[in-house]
Amino acid sequence: MEFRALFLVLFLSFLYLSFAQGSYENCCLKYNKNVRHKTLKAGFKSYRKQETDGGCNIQAIVLTTNSGGKIICANPTAKWVKKIMAKIDKQTQDDQQKKMK
Repeated sequence: MEFRALFLVLFLSFLYLSFAQGSYENCCLKYNKNVRHKTLKAGFKSYRKQETDGGCNIQAIVLTTNSGGKIICANPTAKWVKKIMAKIDKQTQDDQQKKMK
């Protein structure tokens, strides 16, 4: 009987840990501080804003590169990040205007 109770406790512990790990799947937990010049030069195709909710404990801008779709977590207050966001927004706006014509 004790073995069954121990097995159940261990099983539930592993199950809990596996669910806890999954909650951080799409979160930036820290900023990428050393972004290669090559990556910056290649450009970015999109970004999304990460808010501090649920398992995400920092505000971040999640950038997706043009080459390979690599994900970079960036500080939303950094000047270079704001420039990239403005560039992506302008490109998106231009693309939408072209589609309307």
